[in-house]
This record gives sequence, structure tokens and C-alpha cells, in this order.
Amino acid sequence: MKSVFTRFLKDEAGATSIEYSLIAALIGVVIITAVTKLGTNLSQKFQNIANNVT
Repeated sequence: MKSVFTRFLKDEAGATSIEYSLIAALIGVVIITAVTKLGTNLSQKFQNIANNVT
């Protein structure tokens, strides 16, 4: 029983999976933030163009 418990404590596969999941989530948040910011800026530029045309 002790060897099973020791093997469980030394197994890092779950920790690695969690780390990759956190990195993927962080990348997703960065992408969403960047796209939102870009969309807002682009919308303002098109609004300025529309105001100058009319």
C-alpha cells in the first residue's frame, strides 16, 4: 500500500495537464481581450469615416 501511495505522489502527469490547461486558458483570455480592443478601435475608426463622409 505504501508503494502505491508513493507512486501516486511522484506521478506528475496530472499536474502537467493542469499547467497546460491554465496556459491555454490564459492564451484564450489574451486573444479575447486583443480582439475586443481591436474591434472597439476599428468601430471608432469606421464611425469617424462615416461622420466625415456625411
